[in-house]
Amino acid sequence: MRWCRIDNMQVEVTSDSRYRQLLAAVRGLVRCDAAALLRLMPDEAAPVLQPVAVDGLAEEALGRRFPVAAHPRLARLLDSGHGLRFPSDAGLPDPYDGLLEHQHELEAVHDCMGAPVRVDGRIWGLVTLDALDPHAFDGVDDGRLQGIVRLLETGIAAEETIAEMARRAEQDQALARAASRVGARELLGRSAAMVRLREEIDTVAGSDLTVLILGETGVGKELVAERLHARSLRRDRPLVQINCAALPETLADSELFGHKRGAFTGAVTDRSGKFELADGGTLLLDEVGELPLPVQAKLLRVLQSGDVQRPGSDRVQKVDVRVIAATNRDLREEVARGRFRADLYHRLSVYPLRVPPLRERGRDVLALAGGFLEENQHRLGARNLRLSPAASEALLAHDWPGNVRELEHLISRAALRALSSAGRAGRWIAIEPEHLGMPAMTAAVDAALDAAAPPPEIAPEITPEGPPGIGLREATERFQRQWIAAALARHGGAMAAAAREAGMDRSNFLRLAKRLGATT
Repeated sequence: MRWCRIDNMQVEVTSDSRYRQLLAAVRGLVRCDAAALLRLMPDEAAPVLQPVAVDGLAEEALGRRFPVAAHPRLARLLDSGHGLRFPSDAGLPDPYDGLLEHQHELEAVHDCMGAPVRVDGRIWGLVTLDALDPHAFDGVDDGRLQGIVRLLETGIAAEETIAEMARRAEQDQALARAASRVGARELLGRSAAMVRLREEIDTVAGSDLTVLILGETGVGKELVAERLHARSLRRDRPLVQINCAALPETLADSELFGHKRGAFTGAVTDRSGKFELADGGTLLLDEVGELPLPVQAKLLRVLQSGDVQRPGSDRVQKVDVRVIAATNRDLREEVARGRFRADLYHRLSVYPLRVPPLRERGRDVLALAGGFLEENQHRLGARNLRLSPAASEALLAHDWPGNVRELEHLISRAALRALSSAGRAGRWIAIEPEHLGMPAMTAAVDAALDAAAPPPEIAPEITPEGPPGIGLREATERFQRQWIAAALARHGGAMAAAAREAGMDRSNFLRLAKRLGATT
């Protein structure tokens, strides 16, 4: 279906209406009682012709399907090459006998002709022309018939091109909708590990291979699944998620496969399971490593056959579902310990994807923090939440055992604390290390400053006497230089520890040491 705008009105344009217009043009060229355009259905096991437009035939003709093997006239037309006209005494049954429009009583067709219609060099279908008058087509020669065929082929090719353009536009819109659902939670980061991951996702997304997403808790496995689905051919169909860790064994059948009313106590209505809901789309089995062994066996059967049977029902339903599984467990280790079926593991791990932990992603943590700050400033109504340089250093130094989820929660807390302490009046609100609220953060900043400082020279013990002939200022600076060098030596070059011994703010201490040349 497509829409066009005419005189500021939105008008629906369908392929059916275009095909009817083509047939109306054909009937304007050839006098006949009925014309039909039939498409050869490409997905059928045996050739079947499906009417897509009729003109002069009863409406019920559109609901019929004509197996070619059962209709010798249609078979002859398909094999004719350039079309033919049947003699009135051909003796072959006509598929349209009794189907002509506006008949007061059912009548047989007496004159019939038709031809194959090709698009891109392949047989697309047939055009058929029928009349009650056995001499209706006496004046229609091969040249006119081929002219009709060329008219139809040109119109159908144009229609299919337009339909393909519309399909691609719909896919682009679906991709944009999927991206908008993810929003700021797209897979951010320019680290080598994330670049490789995105390349792997885009490689496998267009296939129907089963994907196993591996990674620690909080790394963003769900975002990987969303990107896989958004870039797949199933993007217009649902992405259904089920958390296997929250799936009690007693309810697993019902959640995955549905149930019939009365299948068990409490089953008061029929229910569709997740596999049925995801039919044509994608099913994400999150935390698949938590599934109990009995449920693993039932899941394996569905993955092998594509057949789903609701508990309490004798009916088996075929489903077309792409499965994506995710886990933070080492499934090979689970298989070795007998807690996960080996056959299910191999069925799920056709294309494994490892999501790197945040500690392996380097400066990606700052990009992620920026995204979370943007979310929080909109949610809190704050202006320009910004990370201070010290806070950025602290984030980079942390090892993030909770990965991206830990960072998200930490930034949310820090934004609230910073807003509470600074108010809303300034042009921006700085997130400082103290707003991050982690005991390890101060030590992390200290370590970062220490790592940035060059190793000091080892100074001798300081004596209170200075060389004769120098002023107080120079003697004071010499004393400070020697004291700083000695303090750094005592603390193994740790700038922050030396600053604490001096009773100074570390940034001021660092500036003083640089001015005095005590760090070289």
